[in-house]
Amino acid sequence: MRALVPVILCIALASCGASKQRATIAFTSSAFQNGQRIPTQYSCDGANQAPPLSWGDPPKGTKSFALVINDPDAPGGTFRHWGVYAIPASAHSIGQGQNTGAEVINDKGLIGYTGPCPPPGNGLHHYHFKLFALNVDRLRLPSRAKVIDVENAAAEHAIAQGELIGTYERR
Repeated sequence: MRALVPVILCIALASCGASKQRATIAFTSSAFQNGQRIPTQYSCDGANQAPPLSWGDPPKGTKSFALVINDPDAPGGTFRHWGVYAIPASAHSIGQGQNTGAEVINDKGLIGYTGPCPPPGNGLHHYHFKLFALNVDRLRLPSRAKVIDVENAAAEHAIAQGELIGTYERR
C-alpha cells in the first residue's frame, strides 16, 4: 500500500493543472477576415454598427449563445465593446442591425455595441470577438450586467467557443 502513495500523489498533482477542453465552433464575418482590418463603417469613424457575424452548427447540447468583444490593447487595460447573451440556439448570425439576445452595458457605459475607437496615434488594436455555445438557455446575470459579467458566466457554461480577431488603427 505504501508503494502506491507516491504514484497516487503524482497522478493527483498531474491532474491539478488539467484544463477543461472545449470544442471549437467556426466563427466568421463577411466584413473582414480573421486577423484583418475591421472596415471603418463598423467603427466610431463610421456608422458604429456591429459587423455581420456568423457561425456554423453548434455542438449537440447547445441551448444558447453568448458573444463578447474585447480590445486588450486599450491604453487603460482591456476595453469591452459589446456583450450579448440569450442568443437562441437556432441563431447562426448576429450584427449589422440584427437584434437578437440580451445586450449588456459596455465599458463606454452604454447598452449595446460600441465600435473600435482607439486613440489616434495609439497604434494597431486587436479586437477579440468571442462566441460561446452554452449549455444553458440564459445566463444568470445581475441587472445592469456588464460585458465582463457575460464573459465570466459564459466561460462557466461553454461547451464550444469560436474566436475572430479584427484590427483597427486611427492615425
